[in-house]
Amino acid sequence: MYESEHTKFIRDWLAKHPEQLEERRKGRALWWDKPQDPELTEQFRRAEVPTYPYYYDADSAHHA
Repeated sequence: MYESEHTKFIRDWLAKHPEQLEERRKGRALWWDKPQDPELTEQFRRAEVPTYPYYYDADSAHHA
C-alpha cells in the first residue's frame, strides 16, 4: 500500500514527539469540533439565496 513521504514524515515525527498529539487535539477542538445549534442551522438554510450557473445570464436576472 502506497504511503507518501509526507505521511511517513508526520508519522515518524509524531512518534518522536508524542506530546504533539495532545496539542493536535486541542487545535482541532479550537477550530473544528464546535457544538451545533440545529435551530440556527435551519435559519441559515432558510436564508440562503440560490446561486445561478452564470451570474450575467439574462435569464438568471429574472429569477432574482
